[in-house]
Amino acid sequence: MAEKIEKKPITISNLLLGAGLNLAEVSSLGQPLEVTKTTMAAHRDFGLTQAVKHIWKRGGPLGFYQGLIPWAWFEASTKGAVLLAVMTEGEYQFRVLGASPFVSGIGGGMLGGLSQAYLTMGFCTCMKTVEITRTKSTSDGKPAKSTFTVFKEIYQKEGIRGINKGVNAVAMRQMTNWGSRFGLARLAEDWIRNFTGKKKDEKLGAVEKILSSVVGGGLSAWNQPFEVARVEMQSRVDDPNRPKNLNVFTTLKYVYKTNGIKGLYKGVTPRIGLGVWQTIFMVSLGDYAKEYIANWGKPKPALK
Repeated sequence: MAEKIEKKPITISNLLLGAGLNLAEVSSLGQPLEVTKTTMAAHRDFGLTQAVKHIWKRGGPLGFYQGLIPWAWFEASTKGAVLLAVMTEGEYQFRVLGASPFVSGIGGGMLGGLSQAYLTMGFCTCMKTVEITRTKSTSDGKPAKSTFTVFKEIYQKEGIRGINKGVNAVAMRQMTNWGSRFGLARLAEDWIRNFTGKKKDEKLGAVEKILSSVVGGGLSAWNQPFEVARVEMQSRVDDPNRPKNLNVFTTLKYVYKTNGIKGLYKGVTPRIGLGVWQTIFMVSLGDYAKEYIANWGKPKPALK
């Protein structure tokens, strides 16, 4: 008998759910991990301890939330809505075509990641990186420009392309990110079902869902070179030796030439933590929340 695939419609409530989940994720552990990995990717001579000390010296505990308001909040609310909506529809369509949960998860995640990168994330990610990597004062002791001033200057000088600098690296990161996270999380769910002897359509417990998200989120950090390239393109480091008009591949070549293979994976440790945290929110909690919303208002089955 063919497996019955349940259609999960895209609704306003699902869009709001995606935004809410992403806001909760970034406002908790998400932004501190984001700031740490971005700092390490921008300062590739820093180890994890040095990065943490640098962030603390710059702003104390609030330093770990630099860039949260407004850029990370705006990015999270928009990309979360787009991701959950496109991923849900994409995963369903792949399943209808006969793909396995693993392949469908990869396909849906890649579509969601690409969509959020080009529709909502480009300029937010760029400005968030500017905020995280800029200094608090100039060399002559004067206060540094606010990110809104920097945003205005970039837009006046370079237009839309300037504030979307690095968007292709963001797209490659997000496509491989969420393709890996959703696909590997679905694969881990199948492994857990086989290990525990559960049926194919039997629901997993909360701990099992979280464990599958840990696997998917942790292993998705293989694409860290794209993240390092994204930070390098968006950080606007004043390096006379850095090539002009960088694209994704010339940036990867530049990082490899200056810092070797280790440079391409700088910041991967906090990135693994961030991947796990994000996947728990958007896969495990997302599945439970979507099911709860779908069953909202439906009569409960009568007890026998």
